[in-house]
Amino acid sequence: MKIIICGAGQVGWQIARHLAGERNDVTVVDNNPELVRQATDTLDVQGIAGHASYPDVLDRAGARDAEMVIAATHSDEVNMVTCQVAHSVFAVPRKIARLRSQSYLDAIYSDLYRRDHMPIDVVISPEKEVSEAALRRLSAPAAFDTQTFLDDRVQLLGVALDADCPVLNTPLRQLTDLFSTLRAIVVGVRRRGQLFAPEPGDQLFEGDDIYVTTHREDAARVLDIFGKTVVRQERVVVVGGGNVGLAVARRLEAAPWKLRVKMIEKDRRAAERAAAALERTIVLNGDGMSMELLSEASIAKADTVLCVTDDDKTNLLAAVRAKQAGCHMAICLVNDPSLQSLMRPLGIDAFINPRATTVSSILRHIRHGRVRGVYSVGDAEAEVIEAQVLSTSSISGKLIREIDFPEGALVGAVSKGGRIVRPTGTTRVEEGDVVVIFALAADVPAVERLFQVAIDFF
Repeated sequence: MKIIICGAGQVGWQIARHLAGERNDVTVVDNNPELVRQATDTLDVQGIAGHASYPDVLDRAGARDAEMVIAATHSDEVNMVTCQVAHSVFAVPRKIARLRSQSYLDAIYSDLYRRDHMPIDVVISPEKEVSEAALRRLSAPAAFDTQTFLDDRVQLLGVALDADCPVLNTPLRQLTDLFSTLRAIVVGVRRRGQLFAPEPGDQLFEGDDIYVTTHREDAARVLDIFGKTVVRQERVVVVGGGNVGLAVARRLEAAPWKLRVKMIEKDRRAAERAAAALERTIVLNGDGMSMELLSEASIAKADTVLCVTDDDKTNLLAAVRAKQAGCHMAICLVNDPSLQSLMRPLGIDAFINPRATTVSSILRHIRHGRVRGVYSVGDAEAEVIEAQVLSTSSISGKLIREIDFPEGALVGAVSKGGRIVRPTGTTRVEEGDVVVIFALAADVPAVERLFQVAIDFF
């Protein structure tokens, strides 16, 4: 597939990395020649320096025969015009745009993106993705990472194993025997910084970070088995009242369970804007790292602090300060994945990576075969893929033990006629089933090939 990615920042670079690794013909466009050079030096992509919305720049990037344009620059307006030019001048079939401004995302203006107006096929909102990720974290506060699959009936939980975990040193095969009715599977283990797909005989040790797929109804039991106490969230403090903080607070106000929310925002104008936009949230103007202001926000009584400013280091320090002041749990927004290794030493419980959530959302719309969902794990170290099995897929009709899965891939859940099944070697994968698979990054192309249909299907 020939794809043009406009914007070589963190999101654009990561998407290019994924797609180039799958042997797509990728061209990266950015008006910063240094970012273009970094992309072409480190990835198997072509690069064009110039403004993505200019027709001559898109022409040089190969828009005349491109199958997709992904507009992920820092400017909403550039992304929108890029899609318009790609459609009107070059008839590019599929156009995806990242838009951040809430005004562009308001449902009452959704007609704007009709094909005869502003032809954007998929609109991705980082703020929406992050706010949904924040709600997922709060629904499973004892997990450092979480995502849902199969219409929210299956959860991926990232769990840090501490010394008080009751199943340390137990082989995974034995865990399956001990909890035979539990619809859960350990699909990934990160040990001393290295992520791998475990074997049935592998044991779990203190300090491991594990990824577990589980039926939503069994999530609390899974956390309890791994030594985590599930605390109902009632009081939340949000540090940061910018676009992300405002989107998060709005989602918290609309949450199905009642939450008491307070917000701290340093910039006075942003604080006033947030106070006017929110209904039940108390907004305080001041520094989120001030112990005096944290005390005013009753941080010692808060169940969770969500630090979502636009500065990673501020988020980390504010989270540490909140924990010192007595807050039960701290969740940080962290753009730089290299900082995630500091979470455990600093005592921060969970993180949200807006780059990973946005990349996952975009990848969900451009995968091959019948892939319905994708979630990027860690620093693009692995993916969890939700895919439907079609009649001419190579795995249709086979037992799981008969399928030639790569070494770094594990099946985490199977949906059969709407019923969630914990997979075993004797589970038969049939047409119409939907499968959730954990796969290390190097094995993702091989997993996708298993779900691709034969040419005579079309």
